[in-house]
Amino acid sequence: MSIACDILVFGGTGDLALHKLLPALYHLHRDGRLHADTRIIALARSKHNKADYRTLAERHCRVQIAKADFDLQCWQAFSDRLDYFAMDASQSADFARLARYLGSSEQRVRVYYLATAPDLFQGIAAHLKTAGLANARARIVLEKPIGHSLQSAQAINASLGGVFDEPQVFRIDHYLGKETVQNLMALRFANMLFEPIWRAAHIDHVQISVCETLGVENRGSYYEQAGAMRDMVQNHLLQLLCLVAMEPPVRFDAESVRNEKVKVLEALRPITGQDVRDKTVRGQYTAGEINGHPMAAYYFEKNVDNDSDTETFVAIEAQVENWRWAGVPFYLRTGKRLAEKTSEILIQFKAVPHALFAKGEANQLLIRLQPEERISLHLMAKNPGKGMQLEPVALDLNLATAFKQQRRWDAYERLLLDVIDGDSTLFMRRDEVEAAWRWIDPIIKGWQQHYQRPRPYPAGSNGPEQLRHLLERHGRQWMEPQT
Repeated sequence: MSIACDILVFGGTGDLALHKLLPALYHLHRDGRLHADTRIIALARSKHNKADYRTLAERHCRVQIAKADFDLQCWQAFSDRLDYFAMDASQSADFARLARYLGSSEQRVRVYYLATAPDLFQGIAAHLKTAGLANARARIVLEKPIGHSLQSAQAINASLGGVFDEPQVFRIDHYLGKETVQNLMALRFANMLFEPIWRAAHIDHVQISVCETLGVENRGSYYEQAGAMRDMVQNHLLQLLCLVAMEPPVRFDAESVRNEKVKVLEALRPITGQDVRDKTVRGQYTAGEINGHPMAAYYFEKNVDNDSDTETFVAIEAQVENWRWAGVPFYLRTGKRLAEKTSEILIQFKAVPHALFAKGEANQLLIRLQPEERISLHLMAKNPGKGMQLEPVALDLNLATAFKQQRRWDAYERLLLDVIDGDSTLFMRRDEVEAAWRWIDPIIKGWQQHYQRPRPYPAGSNGPEQLRHLLERHGRQWMEPQT
């Protein structure tokens, strides 16, 4: 059981709080992971009282939590932890009211979860300090994106650094809380089988794909400012790249793991000038169809400009310039309104040096994060019958069935528990965020300088036609999503 604390959620009436954070906290409560004295306080401008908010929370959580997991008696005990405080996070006077409401307790851990727009981060941190709510036992959690450029990220980090020490700041990326992502580290560093071949001498290339069937939904205003590059590549995809490419840490603790991830980001070859055209693909979805349902073009989405040049798809050929990975391309792709929803990492091993058989090589390690969590090693095997007819077969580990006696934790459950426990291993450090922006910014600048508008692709497709050429010019091809 974790320590007693107050969990204060700024933006407590928003989708993130109601659809992700509260269900995760309910599961932690149900499993006995929360201290009996832990309180959860939602903060927002809406004029709710405590009873109103508990009703709102129950309505949303019943939708998000599986019926088998939702127990009314357990929910009632959980809702006793829930409180609500109406305030405007931009107003310093409201933080003084909050301080009086919380009372003085220097020894009590307080977790401030900023489920708000990024432009409020700096102000909230400053107001917490002014109100005396940012003592040494406080922790602050920031959702991505941390800024929209290197300069803005540095400004946010500097502002927070003036209020909180770095170990108190938890920059969250929920992908790092996924079971399969952590199993990637176990696969690499706990099994001698892979370590000798996890390098350029044996690996041809790596593909990292995060594909979504959803569009921008009701996030048009945000997405117009972010686009797929800032929304997904700068954080999720680069974090996955780091876990694939990082060196074994000295030990499994926060600083050792994050030191190795920063080294990967610093080793990324800059993409500038003509390379921006040659090594990136930018796309935007047009009208199409997914599973028989017609889908509108991006520029018809709510709060999106009709002549928008915001990208909803990005693919990049990246290079990690160090001894382990020199010459191995890392292909990154992410997009909305694609044919299948899937997140996966493909490690393509090199072909055998001398081919005895006519059939091509499989030699792939596939790590799937969603829709299901599984690890598959694709090898060549002989087809039963006369002759040496080979076919690819998979050694398949489905984590849900391998550990079927245990409920699969949601990423937010694990990460919230880590915040309470003060474990920042799975969170991004200040220099890590800034190193990612340092690589991303020149690509965005190159798009602007060369006026590289997004290539159109129909909703329900696998992306722009130019995506295929990114690999085909080197004699490779994308692995299509596996259903």
